[in-house]
Amino acid sequence: MRSHFIGAILAVVAVLAFSPGLLAQTGQPSGVTGNKTSGPGGHPADLSGVWGRYMGINDRTFTQDKTPAMTPWGEERFKAATAGVIDGRLSRRDEADLMLTQCAPAGFPRILMLGDRPFEIIQFPGRVLMLFEWDHWVRQIWMDGRKHPEDPDPTWMGHSIGWWEGDTLVVDTVGFNDKTWLDQAAHPHSDQLHLVERWRRVDQEILDLQITFDDPIAYPKPWAGKRLFGLKPNWEIQEEVYCEFRGILNSPEYLPFVP
Repeated sequence: MRSHFIGAILAVVAVLAFSPGLLAQTGQPSGVTGNKTSGPGGHPADLSGVWGRYMGINDRTFTQDKTPAMTPWGEERFKAATAGVIDGRLSRRDEADLMLTQCAPAGFPRILMLGDRPFEIIQFPGRVLMLFEWDHWVRQIWMDGRKHPEDPDPTWMGHSIGWWEGDTLVVDTVGFNDKTWLDQAAHPHSDQLHLVERWRRVDQEILDLQITFDDPIAYPKPWAGKRLFGLKPNWEIQEEVYCEFRGILNSPEYLPFVP
């Protein structure tokens, strides 16, 4: 049983959850394809809850196919990051992984791949939040019809806008920095990364993510991946500060703690 309430934010959520106004907006920004529709019964689907790794799956990438074709820029970064592979894991001494060596954020979407660390989806009017246990990161998905900024400041999580297509939450994200990886296998990306995610609740217990990666600096063409998550009804998001582990980064005992 997981413990630790997340404080005041859940108190607010509890009030809003039973408010008749809790209907995420379905406005779709111009210039983005897709039908502006709502979910079954005329309402957006309910994706709320705590979600984690599904059925023990511990994939390190979003695709089971061969490594996606890369540009020379992408290949150079990928080779530099994977030069010290040990037993299928990246070398703990590899300075290319800023998350390990400098306590940098995991970034999105890599934060979805970090072992058993769950995340919670919270739906507000005009906004969807993803609350991650890993370093207690919060991702905002704007559902109020706004567009991306014309020149977004590069960030670890990017700028996300979303809308509903039937029972599927479509999320469009740009504005990343180039300091993170896409996954645990060190697939690189540039600050030109553009993500399109499609989140759909397959049933009460399973959440399906289909994701498209478009980054002309790192990859010659867009490529797709997927991920399943399982509902964790008895879990609560804990406070976890990754840098508390930093003191054992170079010790032999560290490897088992790496997601």
